[in-house]
Amino acid sequence: MLGELDAPAVRRWCRAGLQQLGRAREEIDALNVYPVPDGDTGTNLFLTLEAGMAEVEALFNRENRETRENREARDTRNGPEAREAPDVRDERDGDEPDLPGTIRALAHGALMGARGNSGVILSQLLRGMADQVEAEYRDALADGAERASGPVLRRALRRAAEEAYVAVARPVEGTMLTVARAAATGCEQADDDLTAVVRGAASAARDALARTPEQLDVLRRAGVVDAGGRGLCVLFDALVAVVTGERPTAPRAHVPVPKALEPEARCAEDPQAPSFEVIYLLDAPDDAIPALRTRLDGLGDSLVVVGGEGLWNVHVHVDDAGAAVEAGVEAGRPHRIRITHLAVSDAVPHDGARVAAGRAIVAVVHGDGLAALFTEAGAHVVEAGPGRAPSTGALVEAVRATGAREVVLLPNDPDGHAVAGVAAEQAHAYGIRVQVVPTKAAVQGIAALAVHEPGRRFDQDVVGMTSAAGATRYGALTTATREAWTMAGVCQAGDVLGIIDGDIAVIGQDLAETGKTVLDRMLAGGGELVTLVTGAQIDTGLADQLVTAMRAGRPEVDAVVYSGGQSVYPLLIGVE
Repeated sequence: MLGELDAPAVRRWCRAGLQQLGRAREEIDALNVYPVPDGDTGTNLFLTLEAGMAEVEALFNRENRETRENREARDTRNGPEAREAPDVRDERDGDEPDLPGTIRALAHGALMGARGNSGVILSQLLRGMADQVEAEYRDALADGAERASGPVLRRALRRAAEEAYVAVARPVEGTMLTVARAAATGCEQADDDLTAVVRGAASAARDALARTPEQLDVLRRAGVVDAGGRGLCVLFDALVAVVTGERPTAPRAHVPVPKALEPEARCAEDPQAPSFEVIYLLDAPDDAIPALRTRLDGLGDSLVVVGGEGLWNVHVHVDDAGAAVEAGVEAGRPHRIRITHLAVSDAVPHDGARVAAGRAIVAVVHGDGLAALFTEAGAHVVEAGPGRAPSTGALVEAVRATGAREVVLLPNDPDGHAVAGVAAEQAHAYGIRVQVVPTKAAVQGIAALAVHEPGRRFDQDVVGMTSAAGATRYGALTTATREAWTMAGVCQAGDVLGIIDGDIAVIGQDLAETGKTVLDRMLAGGGELVTLVTGAQIDTGLADQLVTAMRAGRPEVDAVVYSGGQSVYPLLIGVE
């Protein structure tokens, strides 16, 4: 149970929220009938939060790098004795960002990467929270009094809802605005305890979501709740999970089944709806924004202008896209301009890009050796950093760069599945058919590539690759960095951890012995082929030891060893 909201908790909320939005994305897209039935609200919310989370991760990485550099500089000044002394960290070193800075980074990243009407509103909600938290901490420094997280969060949610309403030119009830305001009101009735506040907000948001069809006729006729409001509920449930340690609410809870989901049928309901969605970032002084709002409000609808301090995100639906951009030019400097035809066919590239025939494989890998291995096998490689999945944009660009009409995407990491799913959806708009084979490790990706046959029908090829990946158990060895509870017991910093199918199953002291134990357990259920991939910090000698020991007891099992070069795991293990 989390007593106070801090920067690491916000970081975990970003990760949990993105994971849950990834799982609920298709459902939320299907609910999308207002303001435009283009079926992309879940995807837009995911991409917006992903941009915000990237900014948070960059902030943490920057703080950690500066901390290391400060410590190394201090040790250099103090001589070799200091470098040999135990690593006792000075709290003033700033091992992590503060809470206001973290929420501000989240809001700024979301503003820069906001997608669609829902994403722009989400970025303003986050900005409102950041404004309030910064004010609270500034006042606390001034008067010397501490601020409890519960009341601070309650006031932050209230300000977030108020600023979001102001940002929308013509607020409509029964939308995510209604859900945001209900959440702020609901937590005002709760105790000051942080857990009570987040539970109150999440509960009130769910209740408000269930009532949205009563407030907006288009929702009632379609038999759905508001898509943007549903996305907010997912984020509130993720916050509850972070604060309480409980599992997030099931993605489809309390959501009615849509009566009609065909975009063409929905669009026919309003033939006078604007043709284009225009979004751009705008560098402009604050006093130029009222005139811009007036000008854009006269051109179309769904107008949302968010931001401040010289940087704004503008969203509007219009028939004359050029006039909407010209209005931005008159106010300041528009950039990152995106114009989308709201009636665009899912099968036609909307930017004129040509897509060739053929099929390609795009694989996410960690390490130079694995990159070379997958490239040699014919895959287009997207390299990812340690513990970090590539962004949706990077995957979409990799898919488009293949020039193929059919693409199989191998994420090779369970945390990358949601990002891969969104990338597949985005690539579809360019006329590219993408299927994600849900590989959870590089060894499963290797197994999938081994059965890839371009001559088969696309669906058959995907099924064959998925079957091969699913039939491959995966394991790994790594080293514990701190004391922690695991499924195998308590580990200490420096212990060797043996992982089987994503769970820590063995705690040992020696890489070779732990590797033998892990491999024996994985082969206990049978196996015909063992794949070993060595990391950057060890040579193939460890793998050779394991193969020799295995063949002494199981001579019928084949083995293959690759040098992967991955940094986090000294050894990856696959059993087919």
